[in-house]
Amino acid sequence: MLTETDRRQLDDVGCLLLPGVMPPEVLAALRRRTDELFEEEGALAGSEFKQEPGARRLANLVNKGRIFEEIILTPRVLECMAHILGPRFKLSSLNARSTEPHSESDQPLHADSGAISDEAGYFVANSVWLLDDFTAENGATRFVAGSHRWRRLPEPEFHHPHPEQQLAIAKAGDVIVMNAHMWHGGTANRTGAPRRALHVYYTRWDQPQQQHQKRWLSTEVQARLSPEARRILALDDPLNDAVSATGSGKSGFMK
Repeated sequence: MLTETDRRQLDDVGCLLLPGVMPPEVLAALRRRTDELFEEEGALAGSEFKQEPGARRLANLVNKGRIFEEIILTPRVLECMAHILGPRFKLSSLNARSTEPHSESDQPLHADSGAISDEAGYFVANSVWLLDDFTAENGATRFVAGSHRWRRLPEPEFHHPHPEQQLAIAKAGDVIVMNAHMWHGGTANRTGAPRRALHVYYTRWDQPQQQHQKRWLSTEVQARLSPEARRILALDDPLNDAVSATGSGKSGFMK
């Protein structure tokens, strides 16, 4: 499904917009379940991964609704992941981030998990599922095109605008795929409504998962998963158990 132009965009810029990945009924279901979880978890929301001033978070979402089990297998997104990461990759985590209304500052520029590509190439890639429009006013992700190729990280706590940064402006229902080595970060939400997004985050087969799925998923969820879902979650992979057990699973930001 990827065109040659799409591949060049991922290679050169580091991100690609996939319009309309979520049909209206899927978008509505994801919004509904995400809002339910924010309400149910309250002050503990996101505590399995991280919490953040100015934003609400959720973590371990594959374990919290069948709708999340389904989206990790979206073919258009998986094709992009294979292009960035190579043919063998797995889900690293599925989290949510909702930038609070009237937030005060931009999220620092970062590469996810503090990742710098190694001799085997890139090993982290993200897909941002827009539950709300991303606009210049409500906290759209900023990114520095081509920075995934620089093989270095931005200065810590780089909150101020980068001279080459752009904004990822898109519509609810779209998905933005990113080479997560690219410098990026959320921006301040100057509106009166939250800006919600899901982060369906993948990593190369030989790297630890951000959240070790086999440990975090309930036995009930694991028992009902399809073979394809078990494969993308690396539930039956002894190598994944070894590398994810030793990885921290806590490093880096997610927009």
